[in-house]
Amino acid sequence: MTGAAAKLSPQWHLFVPKLITVLRQGYGPADLRNDVIAGLTVAIVALPLAMALAIASGTTPDKGLTTAIVAGFLISALGGSRFQIGGPTGAFVVVVFNVIAQHGFDGLVVATLMAGAILVAAGLLRLGTWVKYIPQPVITGFTAGIAVIIFSSQVKDLLGLGMVTVPAEFLEKWTAFWEHRHTVDPATVAVAAGSLAIIIGLRRFAPRVPGFLVAVCAGALAVWALALPVDTIGSRFGGIPNSLPVPAWPDLSWGRVTALLPSAFTIAFLAGVESLLSAVVADGMTGRRHRSNCELVAQGFANLASALFGGLPATGAIARTVTNIRSGARSPLAGMLHAAFLLVFMLALAPLASFVPLASLAAVLVVVAWNMSEVERFRHLMTAPLSDRVALLLTFALTVLVDLTVAIEVGVVVAAMAFMHRMAQAVEIQSHVKLLDEDADDFARPASDVYQPQADLPDGVVVFQINGPFFFGVANRLSDVLDQVGRPPKVLILRMRDVPLIDATGVGALTELIDHCRREGTLVVLSGVQKQPQRVLDAMGLKNAPNIIFAANLDAAVGIARHRATQKPHMAPPVHAR
Repeated sequence: MTGAAAKLSPQWHLFVPKLITVLRQGYGPADLRNDVIAGLTVAIVALPLAMALAIASGTTPDKGLTTAIVAGFLISALGGSRFQIGGPTGAFVVVVFNVIAQHGFDGLVVATLMAGAILVAAGLLRLGTWVKYIPQPVITGFTAGIAVIIFSSQVKDLLGLGMVTVPAEFLEKWTAFWEHRHTVDPATVAVAAGSLAIIIGLRRFAPRVPGFLVAVCAGALAVWALALPVDTIGSRFGGIPNSLPVPAWPDLSWGRVTALLPSAFTIAFLAGVESLLSAVVADGMTGRRHRSNCELVAQGFANLASALFGGLPATGAIARTVTNIRSGARSPLAGMLHAAFLLVFMLALAPLASFVPLASLAAVLVVVAWNMSEVERFRHLMTAPLSDRVALLLTFALTVLVDLTVAIEVGVVVAAMAFMHRMAQAVEIQSHVKLLDEDADDFARPASDVYQPQADLPDGVVVFQINGPFFFGVANRLSDVLDQVGRPPKVLILRMRDVPLIDATGVGALTELIDHCRREGTLVVLSGVQKQPQRVLDAMGLKNAPNIIFAANLDAAVGIARHRATQKPHMAPPVHAR
C-alpha cells in the first residue's frame, strides 16, 4: 500500500457499516436465530409505540409505522452500531407537532428531508465526535422537559375531554384542561386506567411479556365487546392503509426551504444527539464500540428515505435498542428484521388497527413519558455543583415553557460559561491528554493503543493518571481505560492528584467505570483526590460506594493494591484510606 493510500484508508474505514464488520468476522445459523427472535420481539414492542408517537405528533398512525419500517431498516443496515434500533421517538413529538401546526405535513416532509442532508454532511465532516460532549445536565433537562410535554399532550385522550382543539402552549393547555374538567368521560378513563394497569403489572410481574401490545389489544377487545363509546383509530382516522406509500419528492421552493431551515437543524440536532446517546447505552451494555460518524450518516440517509415515503423524523430509540440487546441480538440484522416484521404486521393486521382505542395508546405514551423523565437521574443531578443544577433546571424549564431549541442553546451556553469559571479558579495544570476522542478503526489497531504495565507494580495491578479538569469534554475517555488493559486486572489505580475539578458528567463516567470494574471483580483505588473533586464525589454518593477505596497518595494506593493482590478471594478489602 502506498503512503497516500495508507493515509486515506482509515477515513473510509470509519464509515463502513457495522453490518459489514459483523459479516467479515463470521455469521452463522445460531446468530441468525437470535437475531430473528430479537427482531420479532422489538417489532412487537414498536408496533403500538410507532402509532402512538405519530398520533401524539399531530399526524396519523400509519406515518409512525412507515417511519419505523423505512428508517428503522436503513439505520440498522447502514449504521455504526451493532444493536441500534431506529424509528420515531418521543424526543421528536414536540418539534414535529409544532412544524405541522405552522407549515402543514408537507412542511414537515421538507424539514425532515433537509435534516437528513444535514446529518449526512455532519457525519462526513466527522462532527459526531463533538456531539458526544453535550453535558449530561443539559441532556437530562431537555429529555425530562419533553417527557412533561408528552404527558400533557395525552391528557385529552386519557380523560376523554370534550375539547375540539387543544392549545399548543403548555400553560394555556393546562388552563383549557381545567376549564373542560366537567367533560371527563368515565368509559375513556376506565380504558386508559386498565391499559396503564396492564402495562405496569406486566413490567413488574412478567417483564418478558410485551406489555404495550397486550394493553392495546386488551383495550381494543374491551371497547369492541362492551360497545364502549370511546374514540378509536377507526373513528378518528378511518383506520390505517395496508401498504407503504409510493415515494414522492416534495416541493422544495426557496421560500419554503429558508422558512423550514431552523426546524431542520433542530430535527438534525435531536436525531444526532439521541442516536449517539442510544449507541453509547448499547456500548455500555455489550462492551462493543460504535462509530459515531458512520451512525450520523446512516441517520441522515434514513431520514431522507423516511421523508420521501411521507414518514416522520427518525433516530435511534434507546428503549427499543435496550430491548433488542436483552432479547439476544447479535448483529444489525436484528434491527433490519424488526423493520421487516413491522411491514408484515402492517400488511396483515391493518383492518384490526381500527379497533385500537386512543385511550390505550395514550396510556402507552404515559409510560414512555415516565421513562424519558429519568426521575432518579434528575434527582441525582440535583446533588451536583450549583452550575450543573442551574443548567439542568434552566434547560428543563425552557423546554417546557418556551422552546426546545432555545432550551438546548441556553443549557449548553450556561454549561460552557460554568466550565470557563471553573477553569479560571483551577490551578495551572500541564496536560498531554487529547481532548477529542476519535472513532476506533475496526480494520487496523495501532500498537500504541495497547496498555504497557509498569515494571514495579504487583501482578494484576495497573495505574492510570488523569491530568487536568475532569469535565464533560473528557469524561468519555475514561470508558477506554479497561479496553486498553485487555484482561481485567485485580486492582485499577486512578491517580487524580492533577485533577483540580470534576463535574456531574465526570462523576457519571467514573461511576460507570466503577460499576464495570465491580462486575469484572476489579477493585478501584482513587489516589491523591483534591478537595473539589472529593467534595463532589462525596455529595454524589461515591463516598461509601462499594468496590472503591480512596488513598492519600500513590504509595498508599500501591500498598493497598499489594495487599489486595495477595489476598485470597474470600478475604475482604481494607477499609477506606483517605
